[in-house]
Amino acid sequence: MSSTYERTHRSPETLSNKYRPEIDGLRAFAVLAVIINHFNKDLLPSGYLGVDIFFVISGYVITSSLAGRESKNFGDFLTGFYERRIKRLVPALVVFVLITSVLICLFNPDPGVALGLGWRSLFGISNINLYRSSIDYFAQSTELNPFTHTWSLGVEEQFYLLFPFLVWFSGFGRQAEKGARNLFIWVGALTIASLIGFIYLYQVNQPAAYFLMPPRFWEMAAGCLIFIGFQKRARIEKSLEQVPPLLVVSVMVGVMYLPVSAAVPATIGIVVLSAVLIACLKRGTVAYKFFTIEKVVYIGLISYSLYLWHWGILSISRWTIGIHWWSVPFQLLLMAMLATSSYELVEKRFRQVIGKRRLVVVAAGAIAVSATSLGIKFAEFKRQDLFLRTLYDIIPGEPFAEVKGNPFNPTCVVDGQKRLLLPTTFDECTVQPFGANHPTVWVFGDSHAGHLSGMLDAMNKKYGIGYHLVETPGIAFPQTSDDVFKDREIIFEDATKRMKIGDIVLIVRLYINRYSKKEVPDLERWVAKVSDLAGVLNRRGIRVAIIQPIPFFSVDSVSCNSSLLSGLNDECRQSIAEYRHVFESVNSRLKAIGGSKSNGVILIDPTKVLCVAHDEFYCSRNKGKLALYRDGDHLNAYGSSMLAELARNTLFGKR
Repeated sequence: MSSTYERTHRSPETLSNKYRPEIDGLRAFAVLAVIINHFNKDLLPSGYLGVDIFFVISGYVITSSLAGRESKNFGDFLTGFYERRIKRLVPALVVFVLITSVLICLFNPDPGVALGLGWRSLFGISNINLYRSSIDYFAQSTELNPFTHTWSLGVEEQFYLLFPFLVWFSGFGRQAEKGARNLFIWVGALTIASLIGFIYLYQVNQPAAYFLMPPRFWEMAAGCLIFIGFQKRARIEKSLEQVPPLLVVSVMVGVMYLPVSAAVPATIGIVVLSAVLIACLKRGTVAYKFFTIEKVVYIGLISYSLYLWHWGILSISRWTIGIHWWSVPFQLLLMAMLATSSYELVEKRFRQVIGKRRLVVVAAGAIAVSATSLGIKFAEFKRQDLFLRTLYDIIPGEPFAEVKGNPFNPTCVVDGQKRLLLPTTFDECTVQPFGANHPTVWVFGDSHAGHLSGMLDAMNKKYGIGYHLVETPGIAFPQTSDDVFKDREIIFEDATKRMKIGDIVLIVRLYINRYSKKEVPDLERWVAKVSDLAGVLNRRGIRVAIIQPIPFFSVDSVSCNSSLLSGLNDECRQSIAEYRHVFESVNSRLKAIGGSKSNGVILIDPTKVLCVAHDEFYCSRNKGKLALYRDGDHLNAYGSSMLAELARNTLFGKR
């Protein structure tokens, strides 16, 4: 979290009057919220907002540390600024990235994506990489990448590329008479622009709003404005001191229970509340006493290392034993041990041993980052030698057993935001049948349509059946919302012009909410629209088919393929009885429009392959040593290819 965890080098007892131990207590509150959310999102749905609390603290503390600091000139100011950042950031990050890179190679037979993000995190650009790769719906789950959380470090490090220039040229860094006022105005204007950008982008391009620095600038800037405002307008701080801090903390916890769908108001709320809490968290209050308890303060002191290591441990756990009620105490203990060791032996030690000459520190940081990057490249080169075949029950080199020759084409994902409909989309996403007598399967739907690429590819190669597939993530087809996604309609209209007698329109969607495990609210309207569409197409000699729900797993993990404690991974398989109970209402609605008559919709039941073929009583995430799923409710290409025979026979009959 970079200087989100900014602090002086000494112990709380010897710090100057500027030190506020309650700020470290607030860091502890923030990092624990993040950890709870990352263990189980159901426990604290918006606990990830702890990162936003860190952003506010970062802006406040970094501005405080620069106030009154004398520098000979701009070069002296700049090298001093980055020297302090390097001392606090680089040692712990380098050790974490290097060790974790080796660990992920032990359990992930194809760690290229993770290692790529790892070395980018050393240069503060992992957030940009995550933004650019967000179009790849077939990439490994972000929870399986031990470096995903370093996006926040990238955001802050990019903030530091701009902030020292604002501080110096406003006059604040030179203690100019109007320096504080100038900095407040400049940062205030950028804050307004950044906040507007964040609100707008979250509606049209969520990955950009989440991962990039400009839409996040306002959060760190808020901390800067708090410090300057309180220094120059003491009455504002005095007024806010009247607010009960315990009430503010309670409201912050309440905000963290908001659903992810409320991310924009929740983020704005948590930033405002963090600012208010920094002002009102004063001596004599109950909250102050809690946040300054020695152990709470210590958690804040180790929060940078704790933030680094907690995600790495959770990610490696998902590759090995998984995350269960019985594993949580051990995982928490390991987090505490590694974070404490990192703080005591790396953070504190390197602040003391690194030379005092600024250029030496900067050069040492550059050398450490470069050397670690080379180490990661070497680990990637030796990944097959590092991979523990005897402990990991999966085919080396194929963690998701994708069908070879069936690469994912990002052009075939359209959401109207970052992934746009292009003039070439239709042709690139349509594979022609082998001959005029062969039919074409026209697939429409959300991401659950996209995960059928393996099935369609197998049907094409084995039987010459053509297919068309453009997925619209999060948008079902036919659309039930009044806010119609026009690109989806354009694609369908183009497809209907090319359909011929004997073709199939295959519709796929998410049928239940991933979190509540209840039927999606628009299902009844959707079924009615599918029935109407089937009537129209049937008159043209084109049948409509639906793939019924696939087995749903709560775990987004490949730990099911691990031989380590595999007998305890009960969530890796699901009883057919339980599956049928969960989807009973859904299948009942689908069967109402299904049937063998000409106006009926063809239903394809994937459990006939995904469940019975593995175990007489259970549905499984795996087939032998091969994973069938890429997350809890999406098949990988290999898993969906297993449906090819079933789909072909159901749609066209055995030949």
